[in-house]
Amino acid sequence: MKYGIVGATGRVGTLLVNILKNENEKIGAVMFEGEQTIEFPSETIITNDAKTLLENSDVVIDFSAPIATQKLLEAALENPTPLVIATTGLNDHQKNLMIEASKKMPILYATNMSLGVAILNKLVAMVSEKLRDFDIEIVEQHHRYKVDAPSGTALTLAESCAKARGLELKDVMVTGRSGHVGARTKDEIGVFAVRGGDVVGRHTVGFYNDGEFLELNHTATSRETFARGALKVAKWIVNQNPGLYSINDALGI
Repeated sequence: MKYGIVGATGRVGTLLVNILKNENEKIGAVMFEGEQTIEFPSETIITNDAKTLLENSDVVIDFSAPIATQKLLEAALENPTPLVIATTGLNDHQKNLMIEASKKMPILYATNMSLGVAILNKLVAMVSEKLRDFDIEIVEQHHRYKVDAPSGTALTLAESCAKARGLELKDVMVTGRSGHVGARTKDEIGVFAVRGGDVVGRHTVGFYNDGEFLELNHTATSRETFARGALKVAKWIVNQNPGLYSINDALGI
């Protein structure tokens, strides 16, 4: 199987390339912006054109930026290829484009490719439903270079909590408090971002009530977790029918 990688010189993209090289897997093509900072196999096609990438790949893994993902999806509409998309910060247009593209090819979209976070999403939904009177606050921590906030993972966790309570996240999410903001509302879900150092990723979902609280936490200690998770689901998505899939579908949870 020939892998295509979008964002091949990024933090996770570099790990993907190194893992595939070490395991003697084929890297059909790579796409990235800027300077080439790593070595690719001699047979790998290096391009900044999404159509060329798709034509030389059996499955494409995308850890990039929203505009690069948009270009990939636009090209995929004319060159259907199984896709694994892990880019965060997508806007509504880009998400709708993904839905349209998934009618022609299988696409797996996840804001986090770790097994632990997939399980955490299941857990927070269950707790949110059962502990209906508990206040929900989410805190996410990442390295100083992360450009979107809150993280895609934090937003997915918040969405899981809101959905379990029959709420629309856009109606109840609060991402900042400053000054005399008044008392917390009953359905409010706080989502807050911390940036600093080289923190790979830490997400804490807290459920708070009078006299007790419960906190569920996931910490990523290496980006290799995300790279290997993406490779695992890439092997799965190539055998699926057109449609938009989640990491839960791939992992059977």
